[in-house]
Amino acid sequence: MKFLNRFSQRLHSSLLLQRQQQQQRGSSAAQSCFSSKASALSLTSKKRRGQKITMVTAYDYPSGVHVARAGIDIVLVGDSAAMVEMGFETTQPVTLDQMLHHCQNVKRGLQHAADGPGTTPMLIGDMPFGSYEYEDTDVALRNAYRFVKEAGVDAVKIEGGSPSRARTVEKIVGGGVAVMGHVGLTPQAISVIGGFRAQGRTASRARELLDEALRLQDAGAFCVVLECVPANVAAAITETLEVPTIGIGAGGGTSGQVLVFHDMLGMLSHPHHEAFVPKFCKRYAHIGHVIQDGLQEFKEDVESGVFPGEEYSPYVMNDKERVAFEQLLETDEREREQHHEDIAKKLTAADEYEQLHLYGGPPGGDEKKK
Repeated sequence: MKFLNRFSQRLHSSLLLQRQQQQQRGSSAAQSCFSSKASALSLTSKKRRGQKITMVTAYDYPSGVHVARAGIDIVLVGDSAAMVEMGFETTQPVTLDQMLHHCQNVKRGLQHAADGPGTTPMLIGDMPFGSYEYEDTDVALRNAYRFVKEAGVDAVKIEGGSPSRARTVEKIVGGGVAVMGHVGLTPQAISVIGGFRAQGRTASRARELLDEALRLQDAGAFCVVLECVPANVAAAITETLEVPTIGIGAGGGTSGQVLVFHDMLGMLSHPHHEAFVPKFCKRYAHIGHVIQDGLQEFKEDVESGVFPGEEYSPYVMNDKERVAFEQLLETDEREREQHHEDIAKKLTAADEYEQLHLYGGPPGGDEKKK
């Protein structure tokens, strides 16, 4: 009996120790996961230490993986998707549901890249035009919740620094969602500001931008984007604010920099696109040229019969099955040939019928001959 009691005590102690070790491992893993995730606090800390912050846009799973593996601090799923992904002339047409779709795809890319070493980027969702500007700030909060709950973002970004916009920021932050502000050139407001124009080039307007940035900080924004403003103005705003600033076309005096994925990598490298790449964007690659060369090479290989060839035709029958298949083909060879001839006649007749342009198309050579 004493032996059973001692055995039971030892077993209990062993199980208790094992459970404590598991809890410690779980706690360490959670702490490791949390510490490796970029956050509003870690970004503010970087500013105080004088370390620059990096931010790049991403719009889909592959770009999310690439940006995360590069060790970028912040991934912004920008409403610029409307222009670089959808082909619109402005950012205004993109909808809330479309932005959520893009955020979901990028989120999966970040999760995939998180399996490797390094810090997981902070994911920001750009709230699109028409999703937060209402006097009823509950609308903005509900839409911000959708970004968090449906797309898994860490924060949202909204444009503008007016008093009404500051109230919106305060409402969203008060509801538990982190907000990144954005002043200077605010692309969603191009109908008001008269196009994609630099901002803050007069003393009075520069002072207004400083006041807007302060207003956003006081409302609870953890960071402010400064777009297309003079470098001295951006530097002054950065020095005044406690929270970090991210510049785009705003000089090197900001806490960090952001560029659009497609622009910085030359994804659309052709003369038309080159004319519209912003002056402030440095091209770090010319991927568009490589893509175009690859597509043209594929076209030539297919048309010449080089591709796929035996090298890229890996699936084969064994000799026995190949012979059996050939015998099966012989049993209805004549029937298949007749079917082929019938279909060929129909297609040929349809082709000739179209060439006569009987459906109201431009007159062709056949009609002129008549």
